[in-house]
Order: sequence, then C-alpha cells, then structure tokens
Amino acid sequence: MTTIGVEEEYLLLDPATGLPVPQGAEVREAAGLGRLAADREVQHELLQAQVEVATPVCDTLDEAGGHLLRLRQAVAVAAEEHGCRLAACGTSPLRRARPEAVTDEARYRAMVTQAPQLVAEQLVNGMHVHVAVPGQEEGVQVLNRIRAWLPTLTAMSSNSPLWDGQDTGFASWRTVIFSRWPVSGLPPCFEDAADYSRRVQRLQDAGLIVDTGQVYWQARLSPRYPTIEVRCSDVQLTADEAVMLAGIIRALVKTALREAAAGAPALAHEPELLRAAMWHAARHGLSDTLVGLGGTLQPAAAVLHQLLSHISPALDASGDTRQVTALVRRLLRDGTGADRQSTALAEGGIQAVTDLIGVRSTVP
Repeated sequence: MTTIGVEEEYLLLDPATGLPVPQGAEVREAAGLGRLAADREVQHELLQAQVEVATPVCDTLDEAGGHLLRLRQAVAVAAEEHGCRLAACGTSPLRRARPEAVTDEARYRAMVTQAPQLVAEQLVNGMHVHVAVPGQEEGVQVLNRIRAWLPTLTAMSSNSPLWDGQDTGFASWRTVIFSRWPVSGLPPCFEDAADYSRRVQRLQDAGLIVDTGQVYWQARLSPRYPTIEVRCSDVQLTADEAVMLAGIIRALVKTALREAAAGAPALAHEPELLRAAMWHAARHGLSDTLVGLGGTLQPAAAVLHQLLSHISPALDASGDTRQVTALVRRLLRDGTGADRQSTALAEGGIQAVTDLIGVRSTVP
C-alpha cells in the first residue's frame, strides 16, 4: 500500500467579529496536551493567527480521515478554550488594518525582511498531501506527469473566494496570493533528480529563497520526507473533502509511477497553457469550464470524468473507487467550499460565513 499523510492549515477567528486573533501558540499548546493530539501533530505557522495539523503516515483513506477528524476536534476544543474559533477556509474573510503578528522564528523573521507586504497578506491556508515514492528519480517522473492535473485539483479544492469582506469573484483567491512568491505556481519539467536538486540549489545560492521550504511549487519533492508533496489545494471545509482529494492525489501519483515504469511519455502541455489553465481554475473553480486533456476548455464535470478515468486502475488497486467517486459526485452536486462561502456571504453576510467555515467542537 502506498502511504499518505495530510497537513491542514487553519485560521483562528474571533467568533463575534470574524477577525483573525493571534492565539496560535496558546491553542497549539492546549491542543497538544495529550487529550486528543500529540505535540508534533499540531504545529505553528507563519502567522500567529494560524495553526497547522499533520496526520501520521496512513495506509488507508479511512485512517487519514479518522486522524483529520481527531485533529480538527482537538484544535477546535483548544480554540474554544481560548475564546476563538477554528476556521477551515483558504483565505481569511476579513483582515485587520494592521498586519497580523508573525510567529517568532528566525526563518519567519527573514521572510518579513524579504517581503513584508506578502507576509502581511499571507492569511491563507492550504492542504498538503504527501504520497510516498520509492526515490527522488521516481519522484521527479511523478512531478512531470501530474503537473497537467494540478489546475483540476485546484478547481476541485477551491475554498477561498473572500477577501476584506468581499467576494473576489475568484474561487481560489489563495492561489492568486501565493503566486506572488518568487518560486511558486506550477513546477517546471525536470530532466531527472539531479536536475531538480541543481535548480533548487541555484535558487538558494543566488539568495533568492531562504531555504528549500520556500520552494512553493504546487507540487514538489518534500524536503523532509521521501514523498511527493502536492500543495495546490485550499484547506477544505470538511474532512470528507480532504479525504477525497487525498485519495485522488495518491491515485495520480500511483498512475504516474506506473506510466514512468512503462516508459510512457509525460503529457506535454506548454508552460503558458498550464499557467493560464491554473489561473482559469482559480477564477472559476467548478462553476464553469476547465482545461481538459486535449488542452481545450471543456465543462468542469467532463474534465473530472477524465481525471477519474485516468486514475481508475489506481483507485481500484487501493480499494478507494467507491469512496472517492461518491465524494466527487457529492462535490458536483453541492458545490465547492468557494461556492458555499459565496452563497453564505450573499444570503447572511460575514456572520453566516463565519458560521459556515467554523470547525466546532463536539464537547457539550
């Protein structure tokens, strides 16, 4: 079984105003007291109004989903104990006039020096899926083969339509914000693992990035684990949606490994086409069209059908077909998190949005 792990980033909001609150250190400490989460499972993030969780290595989607529910519950309880609410949204619906406090770590302080306004606007939360690969050579082959599907994953995961109390018109405004960092967006194609390492090292040697953690490509070789890390997704409103994406991403990686072993060429799309496809996916989510396998705009549902057909053997091999396809059908029926946030804002204002994105504890 190909193992997976999931990381989720959340905001901490004032339940009355919907504004971010800098309680990350207190919430992280309270959540990691051993009741529902271990210290290493709840981590700090760039801004003190954020907190991150990381599942253990998982064999099955049910296992990953169980850990996500447990960790969401642990952090939600800790947040409520400190007078705030955990929020699963890709961007903060509101911002304060002053910049949010930055977590006091050397690399974060260096980022403020490097790009103060970008850090001030980094009230964004993603979901990262790690999938084990045999080695870096295989990992690079996977990157070359999954990059064409990253816009589709971005559209499916879109959950960040709001900024400064307004609907941006984008399904994933987080994608737009993140694209402003120097090493971001879709990963390029690489010749092999040595080419990948050489190009990342040149960025560091030139002083353009602080460390390999600032390689913000939407898919990359993990700098810490023997995995492919897919980073294009907004954090999801529900754990079920996160599980759906984790299952699809694992199947994409397994499909790419099989194709590479068979010597099949990677799907070739021009970089400018993929960049435009990503922008289009961030703009519309699943409410319009997506760029399909032929490089043309097609109805979003048709492109999702192409994706499921592409990964069908890998889903079958993992026993994930029924679960993933049911969740994709539900996504097409109910809409993305972005669709639901936009509806909530139009019908009930910021309070309705805060209620929608808030992760409530089940403690009475």
